[in-house]
Amino acid sequence: QVQLVESGGGLVQPGGSLRLSCAASRSVFSISTMGWYRQAPGKQLELVASITSGSTTNYADSVMGRFTISRDNAKLTAYLQMHSLQPEDTAVYFCNAASVLFNVWGQGTQVTVSS
Repeated sequence: QVQLVESGGGLVQPGGSLRLSCAASRSVFSISTMGWYRQAPGKQLELVASITSGSTTNYADSVMGRFTISRDNAKLTAYLQMHSLQPEDTAVYFCNAASVLFNVWGQGTQVTVSS
């Protein structure tokens, strides 16, 4: 079974940057679409960005131009580089790996943007 472990969250001031990492436990990572989702208090889970096995990317309008998703298949790791962070980006960020064989979630990492 694929397992995902997120890291890189924390507290950052408005305008700052963070990079989230999502490490997968198995080589099936390379066939997965990787996604980053977030859930703010009192709000629904929303897709932030995704990247297919062929490296096609998709972004939510709210993060376009500020966030970049990438993947390193050799390291079984996906990344979310976040710039120009704003208080409204505060949420728990979850990593997801999906394919026809599985749909797996990480445990989440907290990102807090505050002065």
